[in-house]
Amino acid sequence: MAVHEIELETLAGEPATLGDYAGSAILVVNVASECGLTPQYTGLQQLHERFAKRGFTVAGFPCNQFGAQEPGTADQIREFCSANYNVTFPLFAKIEVNGPGRHPLYAELTQAPDAAGKAGDIQWNFEKFLIGAGGNIVARFRPLTEPDAPEVVAAIEAALPR
Repeated sequence: MAVHEIELETLAGEPATLGDYAGSAILVVNVASECGLTPQYTGLQQLHERFAKRGFTVAGFPCNQFGAQEPGTADQIREFCSANYNVTFPLFAKIEVNGPGRHPLYAELTQAPDAAGKAGDIQWNFEKFLIGAGGNIVARFRPLTEPDAPEVVAAIEAALPR
């Protein structure tokens, strides 16, 4: 199944798909509010602002599977992201990214290898997948890779619609 076709739910509870962003490059990130990596929200928002007019968005997927670091409700997550990081990129409903309850989106994403050629389970919060304008997975960045890392920015620039 193409990632653009997978049924999703927004943080507000509305049905959605990544197809809503077809023709744009999308950085999909599993996020959490109480993680040591949570400050990456700043870099993610900066990327979103920097490239939005060129056909790019960040898409955040809250996940509570790593150290129970995303315990909040949808309203609490939205308020946290807005108040602390001025997040304007789309946030989706809390999902599971690993295990038997893995969301179908992450069933597809985790098949993509990282720069070292390793695919499989999400390692921790803030793992990043870059989806090209045509819906193909073009890059995978592990959690410790900062959103503004040169390799992330270069991959985004290469994936932007022409």
